[in-house]
Amino acid sequence: MKKLVKVVAAIIENEKQEILCALRSPEMALPNIWEFPGGKVEANEDIFSALEREIDEELNCKIETFKEVFNDNIHEYETFTIHLISIRCKVVEGTPIPSEHSKLIWLKRENLESLKWAPADITAVDQLINEK
Repeated sequence: MKKLVKVVAAIIENEKQEILCALRSPEMALPNIWEFPGGKVEANEDIFSALEREIDEELNCKIETFKEVFNDNIHEYETFTIHLISIRCKVVEGTPIPSEHSKLIWLKRENLESLKWAPADITAVDQLINEK
């Protein structure tokens, strides 16, 4: 039985209707592919608090979540299964600065498919592209 990992991801949109995309570093599992920033949900932590904590740790900024799930996806990788919960949010303090990722970029919805995404993130990417 593969380990199931519960992960939250931030769909952060700026005032120009651009979405924040994060490039996984060469040292990370699934290196050099794009994802929405976030991380694992700890025991006894709700998904919204987990996302706020992860973004504070990873991007050194504060976010406000919209308290609803944008996309909920289970994806099986070779060695583990990920339960990825994507949540819309906005930056309320600071500017995102990558501490674990190689790079951050802001992209319009119609340009999201130009990146090589982590397989678990693709359903949220498709949902964003098809929204408008």
